[in-house]
Amino acid sequence: MNVSWSALFTAALAMVPLLLLVTSAFFALECLSALLRRIPESTPASLAADRSLAVLVPAHNEAGGIGATLATITPQLRPSDRLVVIADNCTDSTAAEARQAGATVIERQDFTRRGKGYALDFGLRHLADNAPDLVVFVDADCTLHPGALAALASQAQRTNRPVQAVYLMEKPANPGLKDGISAFAFKVKNWVRPLGLYGLGRPCLLTGTGIAMPWAAATSVSVASGHIVEDMKLGLDLALVGYAPQFCQGAWVTSRLPSGDGAATTQRTRWEHGHLQIFTEYVPRLLGQAVRQGRLDLLALALELSVLPITLQVMAVVAIALLSLGLALAGLSGLPAALALAALVCLVTGIGLAWVGYGRSDLSLRDILAVPAYVLGKFSIFSRFLTKPEQTWIRTERDG
Repeated sequence: MNVSWSALFTAALAMVPLLLLVTSAFFALECLSALLRRIPESTPASLAADRSLAVLVPAHNEAGGIGATLATITPQLRPSDRLVVIADNCTDSTAAEARQAGATVIERQDFTRRGKGYALDFGLRHLADNAPDLVVFVDADCTLHPGALAALASQAQRTNRPVQAVYLMEKPANPGLKDGISAFAFKVKNWVRPLGLYGLGRPCLLTGTGIAMPWAAATSVSVASGHIVEDMKLGLDLALVGYAPQFCQGAWVTSRLPSGDGAATTQRTRWEHGHLQIFTEYVPRLLGQAVRQGRLDLLALALELSVLPITLQVMAVVAIALLSLGLALAGLSGLPAALALAALVCLVTGIGLAWVGYGRSDLSLRDILAVPAYVLGKFSIFSRFLTKPEQTWIRTERDG
């Protein structure tokens, strides 16, 4: 059977727009599922009285703010629950303030192994002699909304899986357009898409603070990681050993976007470079294990991870669409252009659905007209991934 070189070239040329079409269609499906999902009236969750619970709070130089975070956790604890703060490589009064707020404090000093993953590992080893049934991870700079702890713990108990809260970013005081766009993008990533996956009966990524899991899951993989997106890595490692995370729509956790341009850029660079690093490392593993084990949950996570950070996904789809159109006008096959345009339609549809259902409080129609300029402004973040990718964990500077 003879296959012409032109057919092979066309097939090769169509591969990139085909992959972008698959991931953009998956993104649109998530957003549609989230929009259509009817959230039932929530009923107060409760954890069985015989189930023990511990909350771990990793903290690095959080003096002046950790007290406010602990004040949102302590009213949700039962008398038998434990609250442990890991004062990790602190050079300020974090430990003293946490003790004053009623937490058990353990201190860790290791300047070569830095990052939240190492702090959590230290906390888990502290708990191991009297291990709880369930453990909850809460960052030291967030607000745990009322009822969140019980919702997380009861769902983790019921499903025997890790669960992720709705984790959102509030805009800083006197927000600008960039803050609104960032808040919306964060909402799409951490609420719309996980809710859509939940509606489809599929697992989600771990997106940060507000994570609960059974003790068996917490100790089934190593959390001692200095990866710049250690939560995402942890969730994928858990999924590979049979503990795929699930979204918990009844638990809410919020933090605040940094107001300074420098701090905001540092934070976005860490998230987006980390996503790209995890993408290259884990997608082949997830796909391989999905085939070997016949697991659709791993396939769904591979697809979820393959949706690039949304601004990069937009850049990639638009660039490939323009390139494919140019090649088609030059006399080559129009198939790549058709696939790229279909990907663009899916991507725009998904973003539109997310905005209609969840984003109108963050962005007005007028604001949306400025989004292309914002996307172009982030080109430098992604270009640095090719020249100087972020490799080490850097604490985002807090306001105040």
